Amino acid sequence: MRYEIKGTPLPVVECQLEPGETIICEGGAMSWMTPNMSMQTSGGGIGKMFSKAFSGESMFQNRYTAQGGMGMIAFASSFPGNIIAVEIQPGRDIICQKSSFLAATSGVELSIHFQKKFGAGLFGGEGFIMQRLSGSGIAFLEIDGSVVEKYLEAGQQIVVDTGYLAMMDSSCSMDVQTVKGVKNALLGGEGIFNTIITGPGKVSLQTMPACQVAGILSKYITTGK
Repeated sequence: MRYEIKGTPLPVVECQLEPGETIICEGGAMSWMTPNMSMQTSGGGIGKMFSKAFSGESMFQNRYTAQGGMGMIAFASSFPGNIIAVEIQPGRDIICQKSSFLAATSGVELSIHFQKKFGAGLFGGEGFIMQRLSGSGIAFLEIDGSVVEKYLEAGQQIVVDTGYLAMMDSSCSMDVQTVKGVKNALLGGEGIFNTIITGPGKVSLQTMPACQVAGILSKYITTGK
Protein backbone atom coordinates (compact mmCIF):
# COMPACT_ATOMS: atom_id res chain seq x y z
CA MET A 1 0.00 0.00 0.00
CA ARG A 2 1.09 3.54 -0.79
CA TYR A 3 -0.54 6.56 0.81
CA GLU A 4 -0.45 10.35 0.75
CA ILE A 5 -1.75 12.71 3.43
CA LYS A 6 -2.78 16.05 1.96
CA GLY A 7 -4.76 19.17 2.83
CA THR A 8 -4.99 21.46 5.87
CA PRO A 9 -6.60 22.21 8.26
CA LEU A 10 -8.98 19.39 7.30
CA PRO A 11 -6.64 16.72 5.90
CA VAL A 12 -7.40 13.57 3.96
CA VAL A 13 -5.35 10.41 3.40
CA GLU A 14 -5.51 8.76 -0.04
CA CYS A 15 -4.45 5.11 -0.10
CA GLN A 16 -3.33 3.27 -3.23
CA LEU A 17 -3.94 -0.48 -2.84
CA GLU A 18 -2.43 -3.32 -4.82
CA PRO A 19 -4.83 -5.84 -6.42
CA GLY A 20 -6.28 -8.01 -3.63
CA GLU A 21 -5.02 -5.71 -0.87
CA THR A 22 -7.48 -4.82 1.91
CA ILE A 23 -7.91 -1.85 4.23
CA ILE A 24 -10.29 -1.70 7.22
CA CYS A 25 -12.24 1.22 8.69
CA GLU A 26 -15.19 2.03 10.90
CA GLY A 27 -18.61 2.35 9.26
CA GLY A 28 -19.06 5.67 7.42
CA ALA A 29 -15.35 6.57 7.33
CA MET A 30 -14.84 6.30 3.55
CA SER A 31 -14.77 9.64 1.71
CA TRP A 32 -14.17 8.63 -1.94
CA MET A 33 -12.78 5.67 -3.85
CA THR A 34 -12.36 4.06 -7.26
CA PRO A 35 -15.19 1.81 -8.54
CA ASN A 36 -13.13 -1.38 -8.20
CA MET A 37 -13.00 -1.14 -4.40
CA SER A 38 -15.22 -3.93 -3.05
CA MET A 39 -16.75 -3.46 0.43
CA GLN A 40 -17.59 -6.16 2.95
CA THR A 41 -19.17 -5.34 6.32
CA SER A 42 -18.64 -7.46 9.42
CA GLY A 43 -19.15 -7.20 13.15
CA GLY A 44 -16.11 -9.20 14.23
CA GLY A 45 -18.08 -11.63 16.39
CA ILE A 46 -20.63 -11.24 19.19
CA GLY A 47 -18.01 -10.45 21.84
CA LYS A 48 -16.41 -7.65 19.84
CA MET A 49 -19.80 -6.23 18.83
CA PHE A 50 -20.89 -6.12 22.47
CA SER A 51 -17.70 -4.38 23.60
CA LYS A 52 -18.04 -1.80 20.82
CA ALA A 53 -21.65 -1.12 21.74
CA PHE A 54 -20.62 -0.70 25.39
CA SER A 55 -17.97 1.86 24.44
CA GLY A 56 -20.29 3.83 22.16
CA GLU A 57 -18.55 2.80 18.93
CA SER A 58 -20.07 1.52 15.73
CA MET A 59 -20.60 -2.24 16.04
CA PHE A 60 -19.63 -2.87 12.42
CA GLN A 61 -16.39 -2.63 10.50
CA ASN A 62 -15.93 -2.24 6.75
CA ARG A 63 -13.25 -4.02 4.71
CA TYR A 64 -12.40 -2.52 1.32
CA THR A 65 -10.47 -4.68 -1.16
CA ALA A 66 -9.02 -3.64 -4.53
CA GLN A 67 -10.26 -6.01 -7.24
CA GLY A 68 -9.07 -6.39 -10.83
CA GLY A 69 -6.25 -3.87 -10.52
CA MET A 70 -4.93 -1.00 -8.42
CA GLY A 71 -7.52 0.69 -6.23
CA MET A 72 -7.74 4.03 -4.43
CA ILE A 73 -9.69 4.93 -1.30
CA ALA A 74 -9.64 8.11 0.79
CA PHE A 75 -10.47 8.89 4.41
CA ALA A 76 -11.00 12.52 5.50
CA SER A 77 -10.76 14.04 8.96
CA SER A 78 -13.93 15.24 10.68
CA PHE A 79 -12.31 18.06 12.67
CA PRO A 80 -9.48 20.58 12.04
CA GLY A 81 -6.17 18.93 12.81
CA ASN A 82 -3.84 16.27 11.45
CA ILE A 83 -3.88 12.72 10.16
CA ILE A 84 -0.87 10.68 11.23
CA ALA A 85 0.32 7.26 10.05
CA VAL A 86 1.38 4.93 12.87
CA GLU A 87 3.31 1.72 12.34
CA ILE A 88 1.93 -1.08 14.51
CA GLN A 89 4.36 -3.89 15.34
CA PRO A 90 3.91 -7.16 17.27
CA GLY A 91 4.44 -6.56 20.97
CA ARG A 92 4.27 -2.77 20.58
CA ASP A 93 0.58 -1.97 20.90
CA ILE A 94 -0.78 1.57 20.74
CA ILE A 95 -3.53 2.97 22.97
CA CYS A 96 -5.53 5.84 21.45
CA GLN A 97 -8.73 7.75 22.04
CA LYS A 98 -11.81 6.10 20.53
CA SER A 99 -12.58 8.87 18.04
CA SER A 100 -9.10 9.01 16.51
CA PHE A 101 -9.12 5.82 14.41
CA LEU A 102 -9.69 6.34 10.66
CA ALA A 103 -8.41 3.23 8.91
CA ALA A 104 -5.69 0.55 8.94
CA THR A 105 -4.21 -2.21 6.85
CA SER A 106 -5.79 -5.62 7.37
CA GLY A 107 -3.01 -6.87 9.68
CA VAL A 108 -3.95 -4.36 12.41
CA GLU A 109 -6.29 -5.65 15.14
CA LEU A 110 -8.70 -3.27 16.89
CA SER A 111 -9.96 -3.94 20.41
CA ILE A 112 -11.30 -2.06 23.41
CA HIS A 113 -8.77 -1.11 26.08
CA PHE A 114 -9.92 -0.78 29.69
CA GLN A 115 -7.77 0.97 32.26
CA LYS A 116 -7.13 -1.22 35.29
CA LYS A 117 -8.00 1.50 37.80
CA PHE A 118 -11.73 2.18 37.87
CA GLY A 119 -11.26 5.82 38.86
CA ALA A 120 -9.84 6.54 35.43
CA GLY A 121 -13.10 5.39 33.94
CA LEU A 122 -15.38 7.48 36.11
CA PHE A 123 -13.47 10.74 35.96
CA GLY A 124 -10.77 10.54 33.32
CA GLY A 125 -12.86 11.13 30.21
CA GLU A 126 -11.09 8.86 27.70
CA GLY A 127 -9.23 7.12 30.53
CA PHE A 128 -11.42 4.09 31.15
CA ILE A 129 -12.42 3.02 27.64
CA MET A 130 -9.90 3.62 24.90
CA GLN A 131 -8.91 1.74 21.75
CA ARG A 132 -6.01 -0.68 21.46
CA LEU A 133 -4.25 -1.20 18.13
CA SER A 134 -2.20 -4.39 17.90
CA GLY A 135 -0.88 -6.79 15.28
CA SER A 136 1.19 -5.58 12.34
CA GLY A 137 0.60 -2.86 9.76
CA ILE A 138 -0.14 0.85 9.27
CA ALA A 139 -2.94 2.69 11.08
CA PHE A 140 -4.19 6.19 10.29
CA LEU A 141 -5.27 8.30 13.25
CA GLU A 142 -7.07 11.63 13.38
CA ILE A 143 -5.60 14.21 15.77
CA ASP A 144 -7.53 17.30 16.91
CA GLY A 145 -5.29 20.32 16.28
CA SER A 146 -1.52 19.86 16.29
CA VAL A 147 0.46 16.94 17.71
CA VAL A 148 2.94 17.33 20.59
CA GLU A 149 5.00 14.25 21.46
CA LYS A 150 6.50 13.54 24.88
CA TYR A 151 8.90 10.71 25.68
CA LEU A 152 8.61 9.51 29.28
CA GLU A 153 11.29 7.53 31.08
CA ALA A 154 10.32 4.72 33.45
CA GLY A 155 8.43 6.29 36.35
CA GLN A 156 8.36 9.75 34.76
CA GLN A 157 4.93 11.38 34.77
CA ILE A 158 2.98 14.07 32.97
CA VAL A 159 -0.29 15.69 34.06
CA VAL A 160 -2.83 15.99 31.24
CA ASP A 161 -6.26 17.65 31.16
CA THR A 162 -9.12 15.48 29.92
CA GLY A 163 -9.32 15.25 26.14
CA TYR A 164 -5.74 16.29 25.37
CA LEU A 165 -4.41 12.73 25.34
CA ALA A 166 -4.50 11.42 21.76
CA MET A 167 -2.29 8.35 21.92
CA MET A 168 0.27 6.56 24.06
CA ASP A 169 2.41 3.43 23.98
CA SER A 170 0.82 0.49 25.77
CA SER A 171 3.83 0.49 28.11
CA CYS A 172 2.47 3.71 29.65
CA SER A 173 -0.15 3.66 32.39
CA MET A 174 -2.82 6.18 33.32
CA ASP A 175 -4.55 7.15 36.54
CA VAL A 176 -6.77 9.97 37.80
CA GLN A 177 -6.01 12.14 40.82
CA THR A 178 -8.05 14.86 42.49
CA VAL A 179 -6.79 18.43 42.41
CA LYS A 180 -5.31 19.29 45.81
CA GLY A 181 -7.14 21.95 47.80
CA VAL A 182 -10.89 22.64 47.81
CA LYS A 183 -10.42 26.21 46.56
CA ASN A 184 -8.19 25.04 43.70
CA ALA A 185 -10.67 22.35 42.67
CA LEU A 186 -13.79 24.53 42.80
CA LEU A 187 -12.44 27.91 41.68
CA GLY A 188 -9.39 27.09 39.60
CA GLY A 189 -11.33 26.48 36.40
CA GLU A 190 -9.34 23.33 35.60
CA GLY A 191 -11.86 20.81 36.92
CA ILE A 192 -11.67 18.54 39.94
CA PHE A 193 -9.53 15.75 38.46
CA ASN A 194 -6.26 15.46 36.58
CA THR A 195 -5.11 12.58 34.36
CA ILE A 196 -1.65 11.27 35.29
CA ILE A 197 0.30 9.35 32.65
CA THR A 198 3.34 7.37 33.78
CA GLY A 199 6.16 6.11 31.54
CA PRO A 200 8.03 4.47 30.04
CA GLY A 201 6.86 5.25 26.52
CA LYS A 202 5.81 7.89 24.03
CA VAL A 203 2.75 10.06 24.65
CA SER A 204 1.09 12.05 21.85
CA LEU A 205 -0.97 15.06 22.92
CA GLN A 206 -3.43 17.05 20.81
CA THR A 207 -3.73 20.83 21.10
CA MET A 208 -7.40 21.35 20.21
CA PRO A 209 -9.67 18.58 21.56
CA ALA A 210 -13.11 18.57 19.98
CA CYS A 211 -14.72 18.31 23.43
CA GLN A 212 -13.02 21.53 24.54
CA VAL A 213 -14.14 23.38 21.41
CA ALA A 214 -17.69 22.10 21.87
CA GLY A 215 -17.71 23.41 25.44
CA ILE A 216 -16.60 26.88 24.33
CA LEU A 217 -19.14 27.06 21.49
CA SER A 218 -21.97 25.90 23.75
CA LYS A 219 -21.57 29.06 25.84
CA TYR A 220 -22.21 31.25 22.81
CA ILE A 221 -25.11 29.10 21.65
CA THR A 222 -26.72 29.28 25.10
CA THR A 223 -26.25 33.02 25.58
CA GLY A 224 -26.62 34.00 21.96
CA LYS A 225 -23.61 36.34 22.24
